[in-house]
Amino acid sequence: MRKLGYVEGDNLAIEYRFAEGKAERLSDLVAELLKLKPDVLVVAGTPAVRAAQEASTSVPIVMATTNDPIGSGFVEGLARPGGNITGLSNLSTDLSPKLMEMLRSIAPKLSRVAILVNPTNQSHAPVVASLRAAAQGVNLEIGTVEAATPQEIERAFSSMNQQSAGAVIVAADAFFIQQGRQIADLARKHWMPSVFSFREQVDAGGLMSYGQHLADNFRRAATYVDKIFKGAKPADCRLSSRPNLNWSSTSKRPRRLA
Repeated sequence: MRKLGYVEGDNLAIEYRFAEGKAERLSDLVAELLKLKPDVLVVAGTPAVRAAQEASTSVPIVMATTNDPIGSGFVEGLARPGGNITGLSNLSTDLSPKLMEMLRSIAPKLSRVAILVNPTNQSHAPVVASLRAAAQGVNLEIGTVEAATPQEIERAFSSMNQQSAGAVIVAADAFFIQQGRQIADLARKHWMPSVFSFREQVDAGGLMSYGQHLADNFRRAATYVDKIFKGAKPADCRLSSRPNLNWSSTSKRPRRLA
């Protein structure tokens, strides 16, 4: 925002709220922010976008990252969103087969892969469907394991072992990013190669990632905020689905803005 001419405390006020990985808090946090009468609300992740959409049809909402905004019902189309929501898509569903391809490149004898999903994230269903479709042609079995708390993540890896999973694909999710170090540590503890959608999770100790850099997404989201501050309507602001992808790996083993 500073590069676009905004200085917090001068011509910009920013209010932050963080759900700490607890999806059930999102509705209350969004309501709290809306009471402050923000000019723009910035949210990240499908559950957060859903909470914002349900809370307001008038306040401009910028998605810093979300999967399948059309399928999720957030926008009518990429070129013309049509409502009060615009921003960026992370294309997790389209890119998920690439994550499987990466795992097979380092473990060609894989026979079973676990997918770690968050039951509170509705965007994970199409990701799992995409991975299952990709697995059919390469002799891979897919098993899904759910987790929405740190304790459930611990149990999820025990379940993966019981299922004889040889590797894990971690679905794109804000909570899983927050718990990146825990997930990476458990994957190494169980000698399980791990692949993620975001580089931040490799920085936390995960094995590999292929997808967008979250910090870059937020920088790009700032351009949408700037446009809206200058009078543009979210309904007319084309969504960005440009992948801007990066690959990363580690040698470690398995006006008022709210």
